[in-house]
Amino acid sequence: MKKTPFITKEQAEEIAAHYPTPFHIYDERGIRENARLVKQAFAWNKGYREYFAVKATPNPFILKILQEEGCGVDCSSLTELQLSEACGFSGSDIMFSSNVTPAADYQLAYRLGAYINLDDITHIDYLEKLTGIPETICCRFNAGGNFTISTFVMDKPQDAKYGFTREQMFEGFRMLMQNGAKHFGIHAFLASNTVTNDYYPTLAKQMFRLAAD
Repeated sequence: MKKTPFITKEQAEEIAAHYPTPFHIYDERGIRENARLVKQAFAWNKGYREYFAVKATPNPFILKILQEEGCGVDCSSLTELQLSEACGFSGSDIMFSSNVTPAADYQLAYRLGAYINLDDITHIDYLEKLTGIPETICCRFNAGGNFTISTFVMDKPQDAKYGFTREQMFEGFRMLMQNGAKHFGIHAFLASNTVTNDYYPTLAKQMFRLAAD
């Protein structure tokens, strides 16, 4: 796909003559158009919602634009939760998915009513003691082995520190049900910096197979 700059060299030079450098220029129209294209692509699924990773661009103005386009936010730290709260996100607007999570982070996520995505089976008891288990909760799945597309190894989940093993997913859901959880989500992030079109269908197949089991 050919990418065309949204401003010309002359426009950039004119802006730089008025504002001290360095600075960032964002394409609001492009952001809105892409958010709408993603939403349109998944319109067949009435329950679909895009959650923007706050860590990618922790800018309140960008978050507000995406909020206006119907997006939620994906937070991984206390700071990102606080920023999202300040921008008016709450409840099901927020997905909280972190690693080696401090108590304060879980407590704020719980207070905001965010979807909490547990990264470690030991955090079930940890969260229960801190806040109690919410009725809706998610667990991060680590499929293990190598994550491959065709003959290419995209990443090695077996070496990652993140997520529940397959056996732990079943055990974890049973534990969560015993503590009052009623609705469950499955999350996975099996490769980084992957732009191939085959990534998401391959990942989705693994997720749906696990859900069916």
